[in-house]
Amino acid sequence: MLLIIYSLLALLPLLGIVWILAQASITTVDGLFMSLICLSISGILAANAWFEYRKYGVTPARYRPRPKALSSSQASLAAVGALIEQGRVEDVVFFESHIGQPNKSLVTLSDGGGAPRLLVLEGDVRNALPVGKKVEFASREDGGRKILLNVIYD
Repeated sequence: MLLIIYSLLALLPLLGIVWILAQASITTVDGLFMSLICLSISGILAANAWFEYRKYGVTPARYRPRPKALSSSQASLAAVGALIEQGRVEDVVFFESHIGQPNKSLVTLSDGGGAPRLLVLEGDVRNALPVGKKVEFASREDGGRKILLNVIYD
């Protein structure tokens, strides 16, 4: 629905430029700046329409990510019940817990297209998962705690 709305709203400023051309006022300063403003508004709305178009998976095959085959180490980790996550590390926040409780790290991963995911891992993983790096890591659940097993940097 938003795709249709953005597309229609992107066409409205272009109609304004056609009206400026029809009035023959494109050669004035007012006409020039008004046409530049209309082009900017139209470009922003067209970009929003393009992002909506890509968001819902109706993109050509050349823009879709290709699935990767699992390496032997990843296959062995997946065989023992490890969860494999991948994406770009947006943020890592470390929290020290009270005595006797495990420390936790909140890791925010993004895939580039969708909403970022928030993962809770046990321990301090700030050095293992540097912010801004694209990573693929394996973790396992142990009694309600998620423990980091392996990290591969892209």
